[in-house]
Amino acid sequence: MQLESILNKYFGYSNFRPGQKEVIENVLQGQDVIALLPTGMGKSLCYQLPGYIFDKPVLIISPLLSLMQDQVDQMKQFKEKRVIALNSFLNPAQKRTTIHYLHNYRFIFISPEMLLQEHVQQKLNSMELSLIVVDEAHCISQWGFDFRPDYLRIGQVIGKVNRPPILALSATATTKVLRDIESYLNMDGPYKFIHSVDRPNIHLGKMLFQGREDKIDWIMDHVSKSAGPGIIYTQSRSKTESLSGRLLQAGISCAAYHGGMDPLDRQFIQQQFIDGSLEWIVATNAFGMGVHKQNVRQVIHESLPSNMANYMQEIGRAGRDGKDSLAILLYAEGDEEFAKFVGIDDYPVDAHVDSYLSYRSRNEQPSSMIQNGEISETAFRVLDYWMNQLQPAEVRQQLTSMKYEKMRAVEEVMELIDTNKCMREKLVHYFGQTLDNTPNDCCQCCGMDYGKIIHRRENDATYPHLLNWKDRIEILLLGNS
Repeated sequence: MQLESILNKYFGYSNFRPGQKEVIENVLQGQDVIALLPTGMGKSLCYQLPGYIFDKPVLIISPLLSLMQDQVDQMKQFKEKRVIALNSFLNPAQKRTTIHYLHNYRFIFISPEMLLQEHVQQKLNSMELSLIVVDEAHCISQWGFDFRPDYLRIGQVIGKVNRPPILALSATATTKVLRDIESYLNMDGPYKFIHSVDRPNIHLGKMLFQGREDKIDWIMDHVSKSAGPGIIYTQSRSKTESLSGRLLQAGISCAAYHGGMDPLDRQFIQQQFIDGSLEWIVATNAFGMGVHKQNVRQVIHESLPSNMANYMQEIGRAGRDGKDSLAILLYAEGDEEFAKFVGIDDYPVDAHVDSYLSYRSRNEQPSSMIQNGEISETAFRVLDYWMNQLQPAEVRQQLTSMKYEKMRAVEEVMELIDTNKCMREKLVHYFGQTLDNTPNDCCQCCGMDYGKIIHRRENDATYPHLLNWKDRIEILLLGNS
């Protein structure tokens, strides 16, 4: 049967999007595959269609609970009943039942942490899987080394012998990240499909300010006059709360979103944004992965992103419908130092290495460091991983190297702020690609006309159409230079 016929039978499409068919053909041949497809290019179909052809369980390792739950809900809406998410949303009884009947499901979503649990591994080893998918595979490199080291253990669990093919999916990845993915997943000469990271319909802006409060004043004015839906990214939970509160007082339909909120509250806010009940979200980078909203018109970075990969992922949430969208990067003097501080603030330090060794010497569990308030849970995960991989002196060197890389990554983002050349070209080059064409109104440095992209808020005749945005921004930039 032709793949197009299967595509039409199960999904109602007559043609594949770029890259989908090549990826699927290699998966069906039993080949390991790394696929980089931009947001909105249909990455999930690359494992869903093989799942129907193989008719054996597909295991999808997914980084976020909200992401996997969203994917499960979407599949159920399309009448797929044999799909399950094995995660902490299940109570102990539900978890036991799910694991017992796991072999009956066609699509099994699981977190890296759940995958490492011994009873889950025993069940999976008793099953014949058709495919292992690592969704948002860039997290292996971006998160594994300094946030969730369990990502680095996925390859150990999967093994190399008698396993099905692995499909690693992401929207963006540098050459280094691609190497990390291949290495840590123990992939066997994977076929690689690398789509251009460029999104021509996302127009890149940047604005410079003397002080951080000036940025907030600008956001208040801008959001009150221009149309969403939009996302405003900040680097602190308190900032999301205060800024969203000010916008609400100004009559803007918005909500705060950050990792410290209750998971159900986060899901509720996310769904409100998706269905249009909220026009704006003010969020930390905890928001966005797996948010399938087609018509996001603006992404504003109130704070400097911690690295170029995060920036690319976050602006990629705009314009999934292919229509013109705007990404504006705001900068005030000293933002880079704050970004560096945030980046390394929750890292283990030499004193933590000493304490860890002390607990071991007393035959006590080093994890007691968390309960005793000596270290955060995130920092301990990082410390514990490396203490079981390297000698103590090497761990100290590794932690120092990781901190240096974090600070260097912020400097790379600063190149977007400092450059007078095309922002799009610099961004694409960072990911090891070349820019073939520049769209009209490409970016701030190419003389973008904001008035052609931004529109005034609907149902508000008091605001003039923003055809003069370019002039106003140039005046602000001149005043801050």
